[in-house]
Amino acid sequence: MAVEVLTTANGRAKTALSHAHAARWREARAAGTPLPIGRANPPMQPSRPERPELLPPRDVPRRRTGSPQGRIALLHALAHIELNAVDLHWDIIARFTDTEMPLGFYDDWVKSADEESKHFNLLCDCLEAVGSHYGALPAHAFMWRAAEDTADDLLGRLAVVPMVLEARGLDVTPGMIEIFTKADEPAATDALKVIYAEEVGHVAYGVKWFNWLCGRDGLDPKEVFHGLVRRYFRGALKPPFNEEKRAEAGLPPDFYWPLAEEVAEAPGTAAFR
Repeated sequence: MAVEVLTTANGRAKTALSHAHAARWREARAAGTPLPIGRANPPMQPSRPERPELLPPRDVPRRRTGSPQGRIALLHALAHIELNAVDLHWDIIARFTDTEMPLGFYDDWVKSADEESKHFNLLCDCLEAVGSHYGALPAHAFMWRAAEDTADDLLGRLAVVPMVLEARGLDVTPGMIEIFTKADEPAATDALKVIYAEEVGHVAYGVKWFNWLCGRDGLDPKEVFHGLVRRYFRGALKPPFNEEKRAEAGLPPDFYWPLAEEVAEAPGTAAFR
C-alpha cells in the first residue's frame, strides 16, 4: 500500500490513494484484524508529475509575499512540501520493516500521511481558487534529500524529518498565517491553521518513536539526536524557535538550542525558515 502511494506520480491521485489506504488501515484496526505489515521495496525517489520543474534550491525564484504573485508562490512552495511529506510518511512505513516496531508506530505514520494528504489538497484548492495550480511554478528537492540521506537509518530519519524539518514548520507557520490574514485571504488562512494544528502531532510522533528506540537500546536520546542532526542535516537550526508548540510536541529546548547556528547554512534552507 505504501509503495503504491510512492509510485503514483499525480499529486491528487497520490493523495486519493493515501486517503483510501489510511481508511483501510483504520477500519482493519478498529475491527481487531490489523493488516499484516509485510515487506516492501520502496523506490529511492517517489514518482512525481512532469511539473513542477525541480531546480537546485539556489535557482528557485523568490518572490515577496506582499504581492498576490508572491503569496501564490508561497502557497505553491507549501503544497510541494506537503506532497513530499505524504511520501516521507509512507516511505518510513515501507522502508524500515526490518526494524520490528509496535503497531502503534504504523498507526501514527498512517495518520500523519493521511493528514499531509489533506494539507496538500487544501493548498491545491487555494491555488486553483486564484487561477493557479500545483506545478505552475518551479520547486526544489531539498526536503527529499533528507529521505535519501537517512534511507538506512530509522533514528536518523526520525531526527531529521519530524524533529527538525517538521518542527521548523511550527516555527514559521504563525508568520505565514499572519501574511494571509493581513491580505484578507481566508481560505489560505484557514488551511494554514489546520496544518499548524496537525503538524504538532507529526512532530510528537517523531519524538515519541525516537525516544522509544533510544530507550529500547539504552541510548541517551538527547546525545543521539545531536549526533544524528550534525551528521545528516544540511543546514543550521535557525532561531527563533516556537518553544511553546515544540514543548507541546515533546521536544525540549536542550535538544535544539545547542545545535542552533552550529552549521553553516546550506542553500535552500530558507524554504524552511
